[in-house]
Amino acid sequence: MRTYHDPLHGAITLDRADAVENLLIQLIDTPAFQRLRRIRQLGPASLTFHGAESSRFTHSLGVMAIARQAFDRLAQRYAELRPYRATVLCAALLHDLGHGPFSHTAEEIFGNPHEVWTCRILRDYQPIADLLHQFAPDLSWQIEQVYSHQHPVPFVWQLISSQLDCDRLDYLLRDSYFTGASYGQLDLERILLAIDYDPLSQQLVVARKGLAAIEHYLVVRYFMYAQVYNHAKNLAATWLLEQAFGRARELLAQGSLTADETVQAWLQQKAKGLSLAHYLAGDDIVFMYHLQRWQLSSDRLLADLCRRFLDRDLPKAIEVTDLAPSQQHQLLQQLAANLSRQSLDPKRYSGFRKVWNRGYTLYQRGIKLKSETGLQEISQLSPLVKTLVKPVQRVWLIYPAEAEPQLLQLKASLEQHLSFSETV
Repeated sequence: MRTYHDPLHGAITLDRADAVENLLIQLIDTPAFQRLRRIRQLGPASLTFHGAESSRFTHSLGVMAIARQAFDRLAQRYAELRPYRATVLCAALLHDLGHGPFSHTAEEIFGNPHEVWTCRILRDYQPIADLLHQFAPDLSWQIEQVYSHQHPVPFVWQLISSQLDCDRLDYLLRDSYFTGASYGQLDLERILLAIDYDPLSQQLVVARKGLAAIEHYLVVRYFMYAQVYNHAKNLAATWLLEQAFGRARELLAQGSLTADETVQAWLQQKAKGLSLAHYLAGDDIVFMYHLQRWQLSSDRLLADLCRRFLDRDLPKAIEVTDLAPSQQHQLLQQLAANLSRQSLDPKRYSGFRKVWNRGYTLYQRGIKLKSETGLQEISQLSPLVKTLVKPVQRVWLIYPAEAEPQLLQLKASLEQHLSFSETV
């Protein structure tokens, strides 16, 4: 037996006598999977929520545990699902294998979609590729079909990647727990009991009596994005990291940056591509070490950006959603002039962050409810879900604390002008 004691799911136990679970143990023990211990689940969000320091490793185990619970229950009722157990559990375990440093933040900074790298690791990283091939020659291909939503049995990929999947269930529970956001709590047991399989369409469906639990899940997801994932401080911290690595990239091109081979490869990847070895060598520890070094750089801009991040001297973020686009840009231009007078580069110390929040979409077939008349889309049956379909955009202006007094005055002046115009 191998047991992982999880704060959410209790003892996650794998049995070596079970061929699939023995494979999971071997996959967990590979260096590429152990690397996930060194990548934070929420990137720089610990600067906003001090408890948000869990890793992609713990999340991946949690997704596998939920997937096993959901799949094994249904496989007892539907024998035709049983041959897909290895595909489902391995796909659940390995789904985040391709995440880079700072998790999703690396995708914003370096443009590396983790899904693409996950599939590349499955194909090209020998320890994992060999384990999957030895278990079944087509297992790696079936897992990739899950990630690309091309598996011939939709239920198999929907359990891992859909509007109601084990990945979302775990990260909502886990991120709520570690950030202290109590409105992120879910009734996991009731949701898993509501999840069902439709033999005719081979889809993941929800029992009609489980509608309330799914509604609650979707509301929780909406609030977690609005209040945690898109928190203004998270946006500001990500902005600061982008500027620091952007400046580092400029200095490397000039031949005046001190960095090891791994970080140089990441910074140069758009021109030269990134090898699998260099990709896997990148984690939070390697990149944080460089930020520590660069705060002593002779380049004053790079040094200041790194110091601000490390000392949590983060930029401010003010919401400007209610201003017209022309007024937003007017505000940015006035801010830029003010920053220039303070010898601060406007392009590195200010800018917009736009985020979209939508509680529910028809992404990958949406969520189907079983009813007496057949399968129906959940938004057609639930007025609550229907209200979550409409996307909401919020616009934030990022700026340094030094500019706050003047910026607040400028924004108040613009709002006053807007109010006067509407009155007239």
